[in-house]
Amino acid sequence: MKFILGIKQHMSQVFREDGIVVPVTIITAGPCVVTQIKHKEKDNAESVQIGFGKQKLFRLNKAAQGHLKNLAWDDKFSVRVMRDFKNDNELQKGDVFTVEIFKVGEKVQVIGTSKGRGFQGVVKRHGFHGGPASHGHKDNLRMPGSIGSTGPQRVLKGLRMAGHMGDAQITVKNLEIVAIKPETNELVIKGAVPGAKNGLLLISTLDGKIEIEKTPVSAPEPVVEAEAEVVTNN
Repeated sequence: MKFILGIKQHMSQVFREDGIVVPVTIITAGPCVVTQIKHKEKDNAESVQIGFGKQKLFRLNKAAQGHLKNLAWDDKFSVRVMRDFKNDNELQKGDVFTVEIFKVGEKVQVIGTSKGRGFQGVVKRHGFHGGPASHGHKDNLRMPGSIGSTGPQRVLKGLRMAGHMGDAQITVKNLEIVAIKPETNELVIKGAVPGAKNGLLLISTLDGKIEIEKTPVSAPEPVVEAEAEVVTNN
């Protein structure tokens, strides 16, 4: 399983080689850093926690600073958000990876939070047609109408009624990666993804593993002491 965190930027369109126009979403994803490896015995979960984004260190409390110790991007910034994913990769705390873990053509699923619409009526929330516009139906154009029989003397569960709309977790599957831009940390994904601009997105695949190239640490060269030059006076 491969995964990364990103921020939704905007929608656009690209042309394939055969001339077909493809609607795409531009996502700024990564770089992400591994902040914690969780184990079943200690944390009651087999997962990996990754961090994304930047925020100043003074905004974190002492507990968060200790949790993210030695994981800041530099001396003044630390990660902004953290999320957990299923761990089937050989990752270690402190590993950093970017959009280069993905390949063009891979299918991914994107999890985001839909736009919040507040308290809405049944016409906007559920697509009700409303009542007729005449014949004694004054002020009844967008009313829900009858909600059932009066036998139970209560409102039955699961009825489509007015209420809070949006601001819910939405998962969209089988989205294709059209292009990858490592120089700008951007993923170009076919289709639309949930959420508003600058909304947090969790991007993952069901197969594959994250491969991180680690530079081997070479042993220090032995220090050879130079022999002192003996000067003789003739």
